[in-house]
Amino acid sequence: MAKYERILLKLSGEAMAGPQSFGIDPDRVKDLASEVAAVAQTGIQVGVVVGGGNIFRGIALAAKKMDRVTGDHMGMLATVINSLALQDALEGMGVHTRVMSAIEMHQVAEPYIRRRAIRHLEKGRIVIFAAGTSNPYFSTDTAATLRALEIRAQVIAKATKVDGVYDKDPMKHDDAIMFATIGYTEVLTRSLGVMDSTSIAMCRDNHLPIQVFNLNTPGNIMRMATGEEVGTLIS
Repeated sequence: MAKYERILLKLSGEAMAGPQSFGIDPDRVKDLASEVAAVAQTGIQVGVVVGGGNIFRGIALAAKKMDRVTGDHMGMLATVINSLALQDALEGMGVHTRVMSAIEMHQVAEPYIRRRAIRHLEKGRIVIFAAGTSNPYFSTDTAATLRALEIRAQVIAKATKVDGVYDKDPMKHDDAIMFATIGYTEVLTRSLGVMDSTSIAMCRDNHLPIQVFNLNTPGNIMRMATGEEVGTLIS
């Protein structure tokens, strides 16, 4: 039994890289696509936002004297590359998918139009939202939150490489404690770094829950979407 009718899945760019530290791993993308497709085939409407960190990260280059705005625009284009790779894998499985870009590039993707996106979802198509918000200084987490609110998703499914939200970095601290549930304000005041502060504040102000879970555990996207207790719920 599905817990949600419509979800927004946020994937990091690094998730597309698989065991390598950069680029796109076709086998990893195919595995991700099969999990997303399985959720969509249950009748749950799925929107997806993919980061671009496996190809390009604007902030890192800004530190190396590149203009931040230029770097962020390059990062947006990286998300388009990832979105097309995921679309290709999904359509190879017979799943109808649309890439909608916040930056117009008619030969590559549809322009993002909110009502059209909702219509695609209602018809059972997976919609991948590319190119962030089209504005520099906004992360793909913020783009995911904005799109989730615009399409009236019931939850942001934030896929990470750890099991949920911890009181400190579990990759560095063996005694880190995971929360089953936590409030938006506590995430902000403790600077827990799950998503950027703009995203958390937008979710809080609009009562949009965030489910944080481990993408590396097979089947977790389905478990989250169907209401199993998995990871951490921020609400």
